[in-house]
Amino acid sequence: MAEALNETALKQLFLDARTTNKFQPRAVDDATLQELVALMKWGPTSMNAQPGRIVFVRSPEAKARLKGALMGGNVDKTMAAPVTAIIAYDTEFHEHLPAQFPAMPGARDMFHGNASLIEVTGLRNSSLQGAYLILAARALGLDAGPMSGFDNAAVDKAFFPDGKWKSNFLINLGYGDASGNWPRGPRLPFETMARIA
Repeated sequence: MAEALNETALKQLFLDARTTNKFQPRAVDDATLQELVALMKWGPTSMNAQPGRIVFVRSPEAKARLKGALMGGNVDKTMAAPVTAIIAYDTEFHEHLPAQFPAMPGARDMFHGNASLIEVTGLRNSSLQGAYLILAARALGLDAGPMSGFDNAAVDKAFFPDGKWKSNFLINLGYGDASGNWPRGPRLPFETMARIA
């Protein structure tokens, strides 16, 4: 049985962690990105479908392709971030289900010809996987700045021209510079957010 994390770990993952808007000029290497994916992929998804896909935008050429799709307020911080992860989902994720979810032999067939089920499953579970990526980044000592202020169609055209993958949201990644943090916003109380039935 798992034990509760200590206060230091809780602070790093949640209590002291911030949405990062400014990063140190410190590179994030390939090994760190690979370790990040190796950790986040263990988070649960529906039927172990793992529809999430990630493009780590790091090169100047890739940054230039992304720039035109960003809303104004997200341009400077994204261009300055060491890496921007495009969190997307694969519209053909179900083709992997025979190997990923052998407990249900007919799982793949549920999705064939059902674009709405593919979209809702892909979007929901790639959102989960993006959240796992944020927590994995924090666990590895990185900071994250998730955002949705961009043109999905433009990102899809620039990075996924074959139409198989669809963008969901973006996460800037790197080593944070706290001078770029806004004052921390309040969180809703339990009574507003939750009910015990």
